[in-house]
Amino acid sequence: MKKADCAMISIAFFVAKKAAFAVKNLKLAFLTMCVVCMLCMTMFAGQVLSAPRLLTLEDCLKIASEKNLDIQKAKEYATYVHGKYLEERAAALPQFGVNAGVSHAKDESSKALYGAVFSQSVRTIDLTVSQPLYTWGKVSAAIKAAEVGLKTAEQQLRLFRQAAFRDVSIAFYDVLLSKELYRLAQENLAQKERHFLEAKRKLEAGVATDYDLLAAEVELENARPELIRSANAIKTGIERLKILLGAGQNEEIDVAGRRIEAKPDEPSNFEQSLRIAMEKRPELADQRLRIAIHEQLVSIAAADDKPRLDLKGSAGWRRLEMSDAGADRISDGTAWDIGVYLTFPFFDGMRSKGRAIQAESDMRSSQLEEQKLKDSIALELKTAYFALAEATEIITAMSGTVRQAKRLLEMSEKGFEYGVKTRLEVDDAQTNLLRAESNLARAARDYLVAEVNLEWAMGTAGE
Repeated sequence: MKKADCAMISIAFFVAKKAAFAVKNLKLAFLTMCVVCMLCMTMFAGQVLSAPRLLTLEDCLKIASEKNLDIQKAKEYATYVHGKYLEERAAALPQFGVNAGVSHAKDESSKALYGAVFSQSVRTIDLTVSQPLYTWGKVSAAIKAAEVGLKTAEQQLRLFRQAAFRDVSIAFYDVLLSKELYRLAQENLAQKERHFLEAKRKLEAGVATDYDLLAAEVELENARPELIRSANAIKTGIERLKILLGAGQNEEIDVAGRRIEAKPDEPSNFEQSLRIAMEKRPELADQRLRIAIHEQLVSIAAADDKPRLDLKGSAGWRRLEMSDAGADRISDGTAWDIGVYLTFPFFDGMRSKGRAIQAESDMRSSQLEEQKLKDSIALELKTAYFALAEATEIITAMSGTVRQAKRLLEMSEKGFEYGVKTRLEVDDAQTNLLRAESNLARAARDYLVAEVNLEWAMGTAGE
């Protein structure tokens, strides 16, 4: 609860109590105190409910695995592919249907020949069945393509899960970096305020000039924009993290921790990492599966102008009513038929050949895409290694620099206090320390991000 709220409640409580006891009404005083206590509890509960939800990196990754919109989309794609598999598999299974109808025919032209009008009524109900017997591999190829399609859905889900792991981790580290820069900006502003107060004290003591005070004030004001920018960067980073987590816009969250640190480790061998990437990258596995689908599509297209055999039959009941020359005849009973039918579109204007050529071209393009993807993965892996090495070197270099800059600042401040150091030297020391700490924080963030990108490039992110 804010101090202002507590102060207002205390004042209200005091005034209400005095007013109630002034009229010597103990019951009213008691009721007044109860109302004020309830008001205090309500305000405190409102503050608790409005507090942001504090999340660790593990919490963020767990939430993203359940609510990330890309992951949900990948799951829906898996449902779609399963439906496609059922559709293609249906071509190999027997097809059953029911046909029923009522028809009536009347021919008045027969009156001149036979002296009567000919009419006929037919009622039928049939159960039909059809079963492909031989399709030149077309049905089996379609089923195999659909089965491979099911596996592509698995790789798509892996891809989006790994992407969510990467993006959420980077967004989390970005917020931590923004918080660290905000802390450094606060320390810098506090330092400038101390310098301003010191300059003001010295001016009052007659050992400093108006110039010194004005210079300290300018330094103080120049330190404020960085604090504002870093505070805004925290808000922006949290909003981006909320989108990646699939959290509602009204839900308030925050990340646990204010410091970002990294302990560089020796990365694994590049050649070994490259072999792992070629085996585990979901995009590459998905592309190989798509090549397998295109191979089946070539078989399907090549079978379009080939012969096929189908078993077809029906069984049912029919009722026939005929009227001819004044005589009405009615007959009903069961009826059935069954047969094997050959279909051979031996010439379709070369349409089937054109489709086969297109399917073969798509397959070759998919194979070229696989090679292109391998080159891209190798480049991603090298880039991640370079970024890891760069961040490691900066962390190693800046760790000692930060300690030295802190010591230098302490020495310059003491010297300025005793009059043996100038304000310029103090400002330079403060600037150097701020730059060193900022560079170290950014290097720590870059190292953590490079580690995540390396896992992503190897196809093992979050697995």
